[in-house]
Amino acid sequence: MDALYTAVATATHGRDGRAVSSDGKIDLELAPPVELGGNGQGTNPEQLFAAGYAACFGSALGLVGRQAKVDVSDAAVTAEVGIGKQGEGFGLKVTLRIELPDTVDEATGRKLVETAHQVCPYSNATRGNIEVDLVIE
Repeated sequence: MDALYTAVATATHGRDGRAVSSDGKIDLELAPPVELGGNGQGTNPEQLFAAGYAACFGSALGLVGRQAKVDVSDAAVTAEVGIGKQGEGFGLKVTLRIELPDTVDEATGRKLVETAHQVCPYSNATRGNIEVDLVIE
């Protein structure tokens, strides 16, 4: 694959540190959530992953909607990223909650969401590695 764009970010001190993008647009204090023993006073990697996946999936949905000539510009995607023990280490699971406009019928909406799941780079990166549930609301 030839990359059309490469994002660069550096994190220091793991979950109790800081994450900064090369262009300085992201500069975040990191902290584990309270549920993982942290103080919850910063952003955690799961939140960053959720934000990126939701935005990317929304863009993929917009693309397939335009190709199918279906207006999904008012759609919203919420990504829920869970972390838990998996074997000796940890794993992630994702639920994508997709709110489609009322003007999109159920069958068309399901087809668009499933097609977006094939197009989205995050979906392609996680396929076979992370459980991803698609919920149309």
